[in-house]
Amino acid sequence: MAEEISEVPILSRLRAPVGATKKKLRVGRGRASGHGKTCGRGQKGQKARQPGNIHKLHFEGGQMPLVQRLPKVGFNNIFAKAVGEVNLRDLDRFDDGATVDVDALVGAGLLRHRFDVVKVLGNGELSKKLTVRVHRFSKGAKAKIEAAGGTAEVVAEGRVEGSPASE
Repeated sequence: MAEEISEVPILSRLRAPVGATKKKLRVGRGRASGHGKTCGRGQKGQKARQPGNIHKLHFEGGQMPLVQRLPKVGFNNIFAKAVGEVNLRDLDRFDDGATVDVDALVGAGLLRHRFDVVKVLGNGELSKKLTVRVHRFSKGAKAKIEAAGGTAEVVAEGRVEGSPASE
């Protein structure tokens, strides 16, 4: 029974396998070590200095980096709303007389990415009578939904429960 206990690994006995670890090279510890004085960096020069400024991702040997040479263009509007777009041809998968809202669109897999508002676009045809409740409609989409006998209801823009952005 004593032999079985010694085979069980104990945290205090865990060791790395032989050759898996290597001691850190301590430079600047005397000439006899072979890495004293200049620590393996050679004599003077940019590479002998610390930090040397050659390890920057955009370093081009002292030439003005491309990132700095190019002009700054445009901006990102931090207040812009991400619009989830759905085409009319995609709404044809719902049953006749169904109510299509944001939750139904997310459940059907038509809205997968982050969005703040949902807009129905007029690409394709709609052959079923649907009640569509989303934030925005294009003019063509609204006309085609009403021509098919359905209704297009605009809901207030705000936090969308079905959106991954609201989580």
